Formats: sequence, structure tokens, C-alpha cells
Amino acid sequence: MNVLLFHLMPYADLDLNEAKNYQTVWATLPNRLYDPKKGHALYNRYLDELEYGEQLGFDGLCVNEHHQTAYGMMPSPIVTAAALARRTSKARIAILGSALPLRTHPLTVAEEHAMIDNITGGRLISGFVRGIGAEYHIFGVNPTFSLERFQQAHDLIVRAWTEPGPFEYHSKHYHFEYVNLWPRPYQQPHPPVWIPSQGSRETIEFAAHPAHKYTYLQTFSPIKAVARYLQMYKDVAQGFGYAPSPRQLGWAVPVYVGDTDQSAFDEAKVHFEVFRNTYLKMPFEMLLPPGYTSRESMKGMAAAKAQLTSYLDTKSAMDMGMFICGSAKTVLEQLKGHAREVGFGNLLTMLQFGTLPADLTRRNMERFAHDVMPELKKASRAMHGDISIA
Repeated sequence: MNVLLFHLMPYADLDLNEAKNYQTVWATLPNRLYDPKKGHALYNRYLDELEYGEQLGFDGLCVNEHHQTAYGMMPSPIVTAAALARRTSKARIAILGSALPLRTHPLTVAEEHAMIDNITGGRLISGFVRGIGAEYHIFGVNPTFSLERFQQAHDLIVRAWTEPGPFEYHSKHYHFEYVNLWPRPYQQPHPPVWIPSQGSRETIEFAAHPAHKYTYLQTFSPIKAVARYLQMYKDVAQGFGYAPSPRQLGWAVPVYVGDTDQSAFDEAKVHFEVFRNTYLKMPFEMLLPPGYTSRESMKGMAAAKAQLTSYLDTKSAMDMGMFICGSAKTVLEQLKGHAREVGFGNLLTMLQFGTLPADLTRRNMERFAHDVMPELKKASRAMHGDISIA
């Protein structure tokens, strides 16, 4: 199993009492609540945590893209990945991912990812996402065009990485007279492509298509929904005539490891509930705006994400498998059980979440790396053999 450290870089110093006056921390929360001096400290703390992840032996360090929100301070994961590129030497750097439909010029994504791949000597994982619903409100992009903009931008980027230039590219949404990428990617034919998603059937079909066979990642969801969507990937792949490897399946989940089950719960509770009920909360029309996905996908995703519009306590989240929390033994057994049941080969651990402070984050990372990860990898090898990142 590949075990990666995923970081959202939340604005953990948010005035939570003031934030209660607003429906969500996405798009409409006044930016007067952001203190640049506190932001400076947080950015450097979070980069230190990611760099420490390499020292602890994580296979990859994951960054992502979100806009105009206290949920995550990475409007450009390219900047974060570039900062890590020269401060690390072994771990993969995974951009999970760049929101393609929000870009007017997706060629810049091809260029920036190729730069990082060259700087790191081929340690980049390129993640492509459609962006969440709130970001279509923020950028004024018609969500009806989300899927086709995503697919056309993807096609342009992969062609730019792999085909000799210059050549022309014309599609409904993008027109370029000169596609002639400098630099070309270090990895040939191109970096591995991973597709994180909330569970859109169209995205799953795209990732599983035999022309792609991309790694599909189910993001923060109840374990039953994770199992359902990863099974959908398997079913789609089988419909295309092949059996997917566990390497093509992944799950991103917050995890907290304490000395005991009770101490883990006590230490994590308030920080997880802030993450879940303040940072992640948004009105349904922002989460899934009309036209963002098909009616079929909307029904499934709405059911899986319905809890995001209501309060959820830590115990309920643990019972649903949305949060893995306990002693090292408890966390290990739960993760082994879920891996056996669901069959994922990539685990993306969110070991900092919400307002979890630096000392608890470090202890959580250390406990997980020392007391959970080695045994989890050993169990995975027994189940699946070697499924290291290609």
C-alpha cells in the first residue's frame, strides 16, 4: 500500500465565534478575518509538517487547490509543490489536484507540472480535478460545462506532454495556435495522473477508461460510500474488459492516533468537529450547483454528501467510517479491515484537520508513522503484493 500525507492547510486561526455569523467559510466569509501575520506562521508550520512527512517515511506529500475559503489556504497548489520540490528528495509530490475547468489557459498547468517534474527528477504525481461547486460561483464559470471543459483541458495537457510540437489545438472551449511545451516532463510519457472526486459517475468512467486507467481517489466520505464508488470504478473497468489493480484505487480520510482510544477521542474531538461543521460546511447549492453533474450522479452524490449540510459529531463520524480515531492498534485494525473490504491500494491520510494544533499534529504523524504504517504496509503486501506507485 502507498501511504501518503495529505494536507489541506486550513486557516486554523479563524475567529470561530465571528465565523458563526456566516453560513459558510466558502466564498462569502469576509477576508478581514484573515490575518497575514498568522497566515505567514501557518504556511511555514504546514510546510514544515509536510517536509517532516518525508522524514517519517510517507510515500508522498499531497497538496490541493481551493479558493476563497478558510478550509484550505492553497489557491495555487503549484506554489506549495514548488516549495516542497527543493526541500525534499525522496517522497512523491502529489498535486491533488489542479482544477482544470476553472482555468482559461490550461497550458499553464502543463507547463507548471512539467517544471516541478523536472526539478524533482520525476517525483511528481499530477492530479486533475473539476473543482467543487462553490468554486464555480467564485470564478463565474458555468457548471454545465464543467465536465467537457475538464476533458478538453485534460486532452490538451496530455497531448502537450507527449506529442512533438508545435501543433495546433482547437476544441469547443480552448483554442491554441501553438502548443510547443518547454520544458517537457521528466517522466515519460508523462507523470502519473490521479483523479480525486466526490463520486461523479462521469468522472469515474473517465478515470477507468482503458485509454487512461488513472488512479481514482474517493475523497472524505462515509466508508459505505467509498466502497460503493470504488466498486463502481471496478465495474466500469470490467465493462471495458480489464480488472483494475488496487494501485488504481485510493481513499482520503482524516486519521488521529492517540495513546489510547479514549485519549485519541478526547484530543481530536473539538478539532475534528470544527473541521467538519465549520470548515467543510456549505449550502447545498454551493456544493452541487445545477448542471455540475448528471441527474444520475447528482442523486448518488447528494445522498452521500447530505450530511455536509447538517451538524455531525465525532462519534457519529467514526461510526460512519468518515474519521479513523483511536489507539495505534485500533486505527491499524480499522484500516486493515477497510483495505481488505474495499480493495484500495493508496491511503491518503489527513493527519492535520481543522484547528488541530502543531504539537498534536506532530504526535499524530509520529504515532501513525511508527506504530501504524509499517504494519499496514505489511498487511497490504500480503493482500496485494507490491503495488508501489508506478
